[in-house]
Amino acid sequence: MVQQLSDAEDCLFNIVIVGDSFVGKSKIIERFTKNEFSYESPATSGLDFGTKIVQIDGKKVKAKIWDTSGLAKYRAVNYMHYRRVDGAVIVYDVTKKSSFDNSKTWLRELRTHARPDVVVMITGNKSDMRYPREVTEEEAKRLTDKVGALFMEVSAREAVNVQEAFHVLLGRIFRARMSREQEEEE
Repeated sequence: MVQQLSDAEDCLFNIVIVGDSFVGKSKIIERFTKNEFSYESPATSGLDFGTKIVQIDGKKVKAKIWDTSGLAKYRAVNYMHYRRVDGAVIVYDVTKKSSFDNSKTWLRELRTHARPDVVVMITGNKSDMRYPREVTEEEAKRLTDKVGALFMEVSAREAVNVQEAFHVLLGRIFRARMSREQEEEE
């Protein structure tokens, strides 16, 4: 998919954010793109997106982050967009073990429908909620080490690690692309 870049950015990366309903996907995007958090917002139906330009290795990188619905009826729509993404964030709620368990299903779906070079980050949201925490950071790290994904816990509400998570993900995508382009030139 060829996309026009404006003079404001050097490259554009499409990121999809997936996970069960009500794990805070839209809140993470809101915190990253606007540095805001609102307690009220409707559930995402279909697709929405946010954008932000960040500096990675001295280059202006535009991130277009696709917000997906966690509802099963929208999965086919999600699959169509997986093919066009450079990176994916799988979000689970640290206070809901079922959302963590389902992150494995989301990962399988991404690996089935996305390109093989997609960079994946599994993100535990609501890290500010100490009780009733149902997923430990160690448990999540074991999974991400096993599946070769990046990992970070975040709190969209408290603005903890949200910017950092996207910078790590975008940095990995950017460096992989630069490496591929360099190999192609040789």
